[in-house]
Amino acid sequence: MLRNTNLKNICKKFAIARNSASFKENEAMRAIAHSMDLLLPGLYIWLLGFSIRIGGSIPDDIPYKYPGKIHSNTGIALVLPGYRIFTTYQGSYDPKQTSNTGANNF
Repeated sequence: MLRNTNLKNICKKFAIARNSASFKENEAMRAIAHSMDLLLPGLYIWLLGFSIRIGGSIPDDIPYKYPGKIHSNTGIALVLPGYRIFTTYQGSYDPKQTSNTGANNF
C-alpha cells in the first residue's frame, strides 16, 4: 500500500500519464499544449500514450477551457526562460487542424 501511494505522489509531482486515449492522457496532453503555447519553461515529452511534463502549468479553465491540441503522437520540447523553445513539434495548437504541418487551409 505504501508503495502504491508513493507512486501516485510521484505521478502527481511530475505529471506522468500512461493510459491510451484516456481522460488523464488527454488532460496531460492539454497541459503540455498549454505550456508550450504560452512558452512556459519546462521539459515536455510525449510518446504514444505516455507523457511527461516537468515544469509548465495546468491550464486554468476560467473563464473558458483551453482548447489547444498537439497533433502528433510523439515529440519532445524544451522551453527555456527568455521564450526560447526547442521542439520536434512543428504544428499548430488549433483543435480543428487535422495535419501537423502548421499550414492553414482557407
